[in-house]
Amino acid sequence: MPDDNTNCWIYKSNRKEEMYLFLSAEDAFDVLSDELLSSFGTPVFVLSMELTANRKLARVDTGKVTAALQQDGYFLQLPPDLRPHLYFGD
Repeated sequence: MPDDNTNCWIYKSNRKEEMYLFLSAEDAFDVLSDELLSSFGTPVFVLSMELTANRKLARVDTGKVTAALQQDGYFLQLPPDLRPHLYFGD
């Protein structure tokens, strides 16, 4: 039976609030383009975890993250699309 568990290391951006980078290996920033890393800023380690089919993430589908980690070596979680006008009017 194949192991569908994927280890990942999560970093937050020091420039963009609520932007997170999931990597398939610890400190494996070499998989990122220079443009992405420059825009992201200095990665700040948050935690490492094992992703499983049963694990739920707060803002993104675990399967989507796992697929990106296996294919690209990273997944970039962008900040939520905040729309203040929905709460405070135009």
